[in-house]
Amino acid sequence: MNTNKIALVTGANKGIGKEIARQLGQAGFTVLLGSRDVARGELAVKELVAEGLDAVGIQLEVTDEASVRAAAERVEASYGRLDVLINNAAIIPKRDDAVSQIASDVLREAFETNVLGLVGVTQAFLPLLHKAEAARVVNLSTSLASFEQVGDPESRMSTVLTLGYNSSKAAVNMVTVMLANELRGTGILVNAADPGNCATDMGGWTAARTPAQGAAVAVGLATLGTDGPTGHVYAEEGRLAW
Repeated sequence: MNTNKIALVTGANKGIGKEIARQLGQAGFTVLLGSRDVARGELAVKELVAEGLDAVGIQLEVTDEASVRAAAERVEASYGRLDVLINNAAIIPKRDDAVSQIASDVLREAFETNVLGLVGVTQAFLPLLHKAEAARVVNLSTSLASFEQVGDPESRMSTVLTLGYNSSKAAVNMVTVMLANELRGTGILVNAADPGNCATDMGGWTAARTPAQGAAVAVGLATLGTDGPTGHVYAEEGRLAW
């Protein structure tokens, strides 16, 4: 019988997601690496297993309800509960642009993955999170979702004109706060993590922060004690305003 805590990380075959899985594995978790591409997910699993970590691949396309449902059924059959859910999977769609320029299908694509996919995964796994002693949900957010920073003309964030990504992640912040309110008193803590701009496919390989540094923000929230806060976004340099 597996007595480790069980964590699921979506979008875990590369970048920050894989580093979150690695750090949770190093903390003693059995880590389930969710990946829409099975082959890429298995490569990541082999890498972590070679490091001595307890890692398992699981096919999970967050925009596919059948895939999400099958993943939840597999976790229930294998483990009977879920201690940590990390909603990491997200996209910056091609042709993401300013408000005056973005095509409706591009905006829709961003919300399908970043918001609807996140909510669908969370809903599917909530019954298993309720079966854990003190479950944690961490949603990956960004400074680009901060009204304070994007609204500041002196901030670099005000110059990033990706409406699909920025607005969908702002919606993730609201999802986080509302879910934290809904689950208050259940023992499940819900937070959003801002990993900062990290050197990944999404962040660009010239970014100053490493994926490991970004992952540490989410892992810290995933391993909070029972008296931890809920519903806030934390960046490496401090609390990020909504």
